[in-house]
Amino acid sequence: MRPAFAILAAAVLARAALGWADVAAAAASPEAVEISQDGGPSLKAMLYRPDGQGPFPAVVALHNCTGLVNRNGALGSRYRDWGERLSKSGFVVLLPDSNASRGLGNQCNARSALIRADRERVTDAIAARVWLQTQGFVAPDRVSVLGWSSGAVAALWAVRVRPQADEGRDFRSAVAFYPGCRRLSNAAWSARVPTLILIGRLDDQSSAAACQRMVAGARGRSAKVAIHVYPGAHHDFDHPNRPLQMRTGLAFTTDGTGRGHSGTDARARADAVRRVPEFLKR
Repeated sequence: MRPAFAILAAAVLARAALGWADVAAAAASPEAVEISQDGGPSLKAMLYRPDGQGPFPAVVALHNCTGLVNRNGALGSRYRDWGERLSKSGFVVLLPDSNASRGLGNQCNARSALIRADRERVTDAIAARVWLQTQGFVAPDRVSVLGWSSGAVAALWAVRVRPQADEGRDFRSAVAFYPGCRRLSNAAWSARVPTLILIGRLDDQSSAAACQRMVAGARGRSAKVAIHVYPGAHHDFDHPNRPLQMRTGLAFTTDGTGRGHSGTDARARADAVRRVPEFLKR
């Protein structure tokens, strides 16, 4: 039975932790919100809203394993960039922080997941969706889900075809940036809503080939799923300003060494910032 979600506020909460309000103040325009969950942690999130009264289409945006904020406690530049871009394109954007809501920091080096993509992260995504669908400024039948890396895996689990009926209105569509697809493929993943996957051919943290096999295996038993592979791009190709770098100590990489590249690819990023809003507006 689905937990009841209590709406605490649509603006900065008076009782929100001071540090969380400071994150919002440091960003361009988001509001800090918290969403209560019966049986779960209070879900902290950042909310971007377009100008006007709405109702607007909306996006639940799921961060990667690092969490929503950077080492300085500020909203990560990738999430700020996408929040601003999508809100300027007419979308409400809600970015829940699954890590901070559970008192956790960066989880990229943790092989034993404390927050599972197919459990806790999906629960958070649904809580965020239900909260948005109760807001007067949101069109309740136009709430999509978007994620990056482990957040993309969670987004794909959140829209997976499942036997039980979903209560209330479902996600309208899904976008997944460079997800890890092997486990999803082994679970015979298919989507119940239109889904777009974007990944780099040179990604050595998530396998483009595995995602292509997953999509091919879902044909004929899935909602429309499209995958676009960028030939020269690595992991995090849509980041606004990250020079290509090698990261070590990662819990999951394609070759198991814990070493993986991360960095902006200008061409892939330019295509993604055009392609994603177009897809979400359908």
